[in-house]
Amino acid sequence: MAKLMATATCTAFSGVLEGTGERVGRRALLERVGFLAQLSRELTGALVAARWDEGSLEVLAAGVDERGQDLPSKGWMAMRRLNWPRTLTPPAGVYVPDRVRRGAEEYAARTLRLALHRRGIVAAVLATWPDDPSRRTGGEWAALRAAVPAGVSGAEIRSRTRRIRQFVAGHGQLPAGLCALEGPPQVAGQVLLAAMDRQQVTLERVDAATARLRVKLPLRAAPATGRDWAWHVIDIRLPGTIAPDAVLHTPTLRPAPAGRIAVDLPHSRLVPATKASGHRVALGFDWGVNTLLTGTVGRLTGQGPAKRVVTDGRPLVFDATTVSAALHRLRGVREHLAAKRDHYRALAGGLGSPHLAWGEHLDRARVLQSEHGRVCARIRRLNASLAWAAARWAVDQAAALGASVIYLEDLTTLEARGHRTGNARLSGQVRGTVAEAIRHLAAKAGITVVTVPARGTSKLCPGCLSRLTHHPAPDRLHQRGWKWAHCAGCGLSMDRDHAAARRIVSRGLLAQAHTTTDRATGARTIRTTVDGTVALVRRPKKATRRLRRQRRAEQAPPRPRGPKATEGKQRPTPGRPSGTRHRSARRAAPAQAPGHKTSRRMPDVRTVPATTPTTGAVQRPAGHDTTTPAAVSGPVPGHGVPAPHRPEDLLPAGRRRLSHRTCRQRTRAAERTGFHHLHATEVHPLTPRFGPPDGNRTRPRRARKAWKPQAHTEF
Repeated sequence: MAKLMATATCTAFSGVLEGTGERVGRRALLERVGFLAQLSRELTGALVAARWDEGSLEVLAAGVDERGQDLPSKGWMAMRRLNWPRTLTPPAGVYVPDRVRRGAEEYAARTLRLALHRRGIVAAVLATWPDDPSRRTGGEWAALRAAVPAGVSGAEIRSRTRRIRQFVAGHGQLPAGLCALEGPPQVAGQVLLAAMDRQQVTLERVDAATARLRVKLPLRAAPATGRDWAWHVIDIRLPGTIAPDAVLHTPTLRPAPAGRIAVDLPHSRLVPATKASGHRVALGFDWGVNTLLTGTVGRLTGQGPAKRVVTDGRPLVFDATTVSAALHRLRGVREHLAAKRDHYRALAGGLGSPHLAWGEHLDRARVLQSEHGRVCARIRRLNASLAWAAARWAVDQAAALGASVIYLEDLTTLEARGHRTGNARLSGQVRGTVAEAIRHLAAKAGITVVTVPARGTSKLCPGCLSRLTHHPAPDRLHQRGWKWAHCAGCGLSMDRDHAAARRIVSRGLLAQAHTTTDRATGARTIRTTVDGTVALVRRPKKATRRLRRQRRAEQAPPRPRGPKATEGKQRPTPGRPSGTRHRSARRAAPAQAPGHKTSRRMPDVRTVPATTPTTGAVQRPAGHDTTTPAAVSGPVPGHGVPAPHRPEDLLPAGRRRLSHRTCRQRTRAAERTGFHHLHATEVHPLTPRFGPPDGNRTRPRRARKAWKPQAHTEF
């Protein structure tokens, strides 16, 4: 078993003073949490600015103190071992408990330790600075790769290179290090309660949906003595994502927008341990702009050099085109509001306070700032909902198909390039949130999540590894585009994202022996690229009617000898009047008399006009009577058959089918995601063909609208 750590954001509305039992309202509680967050922010910012130099970062990177002993893993303990907080003093006349200072020191240590990663990249880039930074040679790239820390992507290297080039353009020389290249990091107004003990905070679980937080908060912005601090008991409503058996850990308090108190509550639970290698069935997903996720299932067959990857050819699509368009529109509204806000602030700054329109411009800027915050909050909520919906769909597909691993593109190797509109749409995607959500949900289901290199997945053909050409559509192969992929070598023609998903699942299954696990985060990744072809499983041919009858005759038991059942019959059986009778019976049946027509069933819908509305009723045109349900063929409710619960159940069978024929039907997968305009592939489990190798050679039929493959192979 393994431990799964997660963080849920809760909201605290009111509290109670422990000594007096006085009720503390939402506004007063928010104000006191703001006092504590501001004190913590001032102390943390002062400590980070005091230790933002190359010597202090070098000591933290070494991990030993002056006596040569290893520094503790807890940040506040490492700070006090190095005697760094001795110069940190609160403002004059302000009393700050030692536990609050401990939380500020922990926050400062985490901020400085995060800067060590950027410091290593900057030092490696400066040590191997090329003659032409915009275009390194092969040897310069090799030297840089050897100097940077392990796991650094090309996107990080290019980002730091651009930052250094900007510094050189402004100062005329290379920076001495990270501290000269960047200023001290900004810290947020939050309180890390995890660094404090029971003298400052306690947390206990009341029931499955409630937790009780007991914390000491200041009663004023500048508390002078210990009497200005009081214990507050706050009840926190736990969301449904926290399981009843989850273990709660000390949270982090922070004032949130719209007058809320956000409680970032970490929790952990035991989940099944997953393996890094030894997978046979996998699911690979490719990222897209409009189609957020496009996946396919693959199976590893054979042993040693003869192993290969096969797939059934069915694409799994999570189409979020409508949601992406709404997000893009909201981003445009956000930028427009920000531009108008800055314009009014600039006008107010140019006019000065004595001017009559100075206050009016500032009022308009405040209104625009408030509206800008609402739009930003809406974008965040929509992004989070879309990310978790896509993650739940992906994990459900993997569980239904029997896959033990999910392969994703490495997000650190992706970088927005090209036109400005494309960069905006690509950078605004929620791929990072989707990846984290997939890892979280897959861990609960016992499924491994591994990232593979993304470079070249859309360039080569998954069938023959030849170079692909990209076109707008399959019937426009003479034009250049990006949506459709075509291979001139093997004749493969399919959606570009679907072809990339095949390459991703192939890279993961063939290179799973090179999977590495990050000890700090537990994230698994593959950095070694192993390319191989992906074969398509051939669907078995359907037996003819003659063969099926012959098989049924061979499997049926022998018929006993005896008198025939039709013995003594004087006349032939008349043909059925229905149009569904056998063609031989239709030929033998006599013709109907002129003017007569045989109906197959009684009509289920009344063809007479509606009843005359009574006095006071709503006028409606002639049609079906809504006051009395129409007669329905079949059993009568109340005689052992339950009554229908949906309006469409009152319709006849034929009309019931027609009522669901819309231009774009709502699939069950879309209903589960919570977006009525989202289109995703339904979750269908496969037969054991792609499951455990138990010898079963049956396979489900291909989806009706799947693309026809160009090449077929067998196991």
